[in-house]
Amino acid sequence: MGRCPGCGEWNTILEQQITASRRHSGQPVSQEPSAVLPLAEIQGDRQPRLKTGVKELDRVLGGGIVHRSVILVGGDPGIGKSTLLMQALAKASSAGHKVLYVSGEESAEQLKLRAERLGIGGGALLVLVENELETIIEKIEATSCVVVVLDSVQSVYSRSFEAQAGSVSQVRQVAGRILETSKKGSSACFIVGHVTKDGALAGPKVLEHMVDTVLYFEGERGHAYRILRAVKNRFGSASEIGVFEMGDCGLSEVANPSELFLSERPENASGSVVTSLVEGSRPILAEIQALVTGPVPGQGRRTCLGTDSQRLALMIAVIEKKLGMALGDQDIFLNAVGGVRATEPAADLAVASALLSSFTDRSIPPGTLVFGEVGLAGEVRRVSRAAERINEAARLGYRRIIAPSANADQVPMPSGVEMVAVSRINELIPVLFDAVRPKKRGK
Repeated sequence: MGRCPGCGEWNTILEQQITASRRHSGQPVSQEPSAVLPLAEIQGDRQPRLKTGVKELDRVLGGGIVHRSVILVGGDPGIGKSTLLMQALAKASSAGHKVLYVSGEESAEQLKLRAERLGIGGGALLVLVENELETIIEKIEATSCVVVVLDSVQSVYSRSFEAQAGSVSQVRQVAGRILETSKKGSSACFIVGHVTKDGALAGPKVLEHMVDTVLYFEGERGHAYRILRAVKNRFGSASEIGVFEMGDCGLSEVANPSELFLSERPENASGSVVTSLVEGSRPILAEIQALVTGPVPGQGRRTCLGTDSQRLALMIAVIEKKLGMALGDQDIFLNAVGGVRATEPAADLAVASALLSSFTDRSIPPGTLVFGEVGLAGEVRRVSRAAERINEAARLGYRRIIAPSANADQVPMPSGVEMVAVSRINELIPVLFDAVRPKKRGK
């Protein structure tokens, strides 16, 4: 085009590269360039962590809420995420903190009914029912609350995108704007996200890399117990858990999960053994159950609940090779009772003990606790934090500890507790069953 239609001049039109502008409603983006600073000159944030008043939640967070952090709480719909966060905000508001609960799924009247069921009063707990992101950010900045809960990220949409609420683009945009608002402002934010079956489409998996902390609320709807597990934490341990019990008046904390997980353990039952697991900073006693039945035609079935199927296959291979027991044609079912995850190597010796107990149909003597890692050569290797595991067992009345020989000389034993050290899996049968070698079954 040679002549400009605006001014009528010739040869004045120039080609220019046009880039897509960033659509961003609300606060304008700062044009000031970021400064490059030496690490030694940066002043750290010295503000103490905010205690929510829910000790199990504070434990999983690493001691409380970090100032201006963003925490993603994921879990299946109806598992108790909203209940937990409303109870935490209520306790924080009772301590004098100004907090805000943003709901995109419930009306104000429904929130009031839930609060009355949970026994939550007024205080400084503010409620906002809104689905539009720009309005939510405006209210967060206007109220200057210390903690904000966004429930849920799938129900909020931004005017900047034409996609529906809950889509991948909307979820990322909402989380990104909330993260920017928290980092520039003064509020810490909990983002609630529902998990789909695969956890990939518009769920928390899309947001895990963006936020500071990722918590997953786990549990079966048919059971009253819930486990809050940290899978990412920039300010604390990423392997900590908190245990709760769901009741008519909301969630109550379980201060001693070891007693909970062992409360219904059957006495003198074959295939049942107690082990000690370490979750974050907490040693937990858990029951491992095994059921070995057969022989069956062809290859036996393998089913694991709360345990690692690969480590089960390893234990079966070691038992067959080192102890001469044929388990290939046996159906084997392995379960970590209570919803715990017995996936650490320290549970190897307990898994092997449960398999031997069920296969021979002999019960392990009461008051016995087993832990240790088993190698492919049949050796029993040392485990970390053995003293904490033994002290927790002694506190709950366990007086016989079967553990690796490498840990025996390093751990002071509590009064009245006997340590039975094993260095190879061949030594396990005599110490488990009073030196009576069981008869082989199957082939």
